[in-house]
Amino acid sequence: MTANLIFLPAFAMAALTALVWWHMYTLRIGEMKRERIHPQAVALSSQMATLVKDTRAADNFRNLFELPVLFYVALLIAYVTAQVSVATLGLAWAFVVLRYAHSYIHCTYNKVFHRFQVYVTGGLVLWALWAVLAVGIL
Repeated sequence: MTANLIFLPAFAMAALTALVWWHMYTLRIGEMKRERIHPQAVALSSQMATLVKDTRAADNFRNLFELPVLFYVALLIAYVTAQVSVATLGLAWAFVVLRYAHSYIHCTYNKVFHRFQVYVTGGLVLWALWAVLAVGIL
């Protein structure tokens, strides 16, 4: 198995982050134009929270820099320690799929229970990936 395959899930996560960033950008600019909100009026996050109503994409974008940071590090550890396997690749891709589902829910209908279920499942997959890596190092 080619070790470089472990980086494909990272590219998929980067693509998701770019998609959410673009979605956030277009939503925010559109709302600011519609509501005639001057850019300086939202210079601080507290100002943004009071003036901009739809923060789903922005909230999701911030979320993509929480657990996924541990994901990226895990992929690097898998590569450096020669632990790229069917198991690590499978867990990595499962995490990516769950993050796409989480972002879709968060940026669209935003039902908290659905989003939470996918988030927790993704977290468990990530912790399983870390467990596999830890066992492999030991």
